[in-house]
Amino acid sequence: MFSGIVEEAAPVVKVVRDGGNVHLTLKPTFATELKIDQSVAHNGVCLTVVGLHDDGTYTVTAIDETLRRSNLGDLTEGSRVNLERCMIINGRLDGHIVQGHVDCTAVCTDIEEVDGSRYFKFEYEVSPELVKKGYVTVEKGSVTVNGVSLTVCDSELNSFRVAIIPYTFEHTNFADIRPGTRVNIEFDIIGKYIARISELS
Repeated sequence: MFSGIVEEAAPVVKVVRDGGNVHLTLKPTFATELKIDQSVAHNGVCLTVVGLHDDGTYTVTAIDETLRRSNLGDLTEGSRVNLERCMIINGRLDGHIVQGHVDCTAVCTDIEEVDGSRYFKFEYEVSPELVKKGYVTVEKGSVTVNGVSLTVCDSELNSFRVAIIPYTFEHTNFADIRPGTRVNIEFDIIGKYIARISELS
């Protein structure tokens, strides 16, 4: 379980393709604090640490299903990835409840600078089936973009905008996003449960 508060945007130092899997090696400042089997969110995708290395790096593996649903297959050496270690359940929940289970990808279609901050617009494919499952945004609701907990503004059927303050822009890979960039989206789990209960009622 995660909160959507990114700890660090760390570089990928190695990408190894192995059949349908991809092994990603990253170098964050907290690598020496990690343990094998620990969960870490990578651009919002929960992956298990499978290797720790003496050079201050660690390795995770993304399977084919994960690669199809996320942008992890787009990563190359040098790509910056938003990282968050799993929550410790003894403090404040600063973002919102994030599972680390990416629902789909979206594409950045516009970036607008407004008084020192930036509005990013994202569009994603939508279908009646996905809407019934709660794969939608709502005005002032929560959404996770590349692992970052954000508040939705200008919610439409297949698009939404988020406001990014300078701190978030500088400390996450939002600084690397351009129109056309693909990002990972996790919709609010509470909305999904409500949609499912309504469907079964």
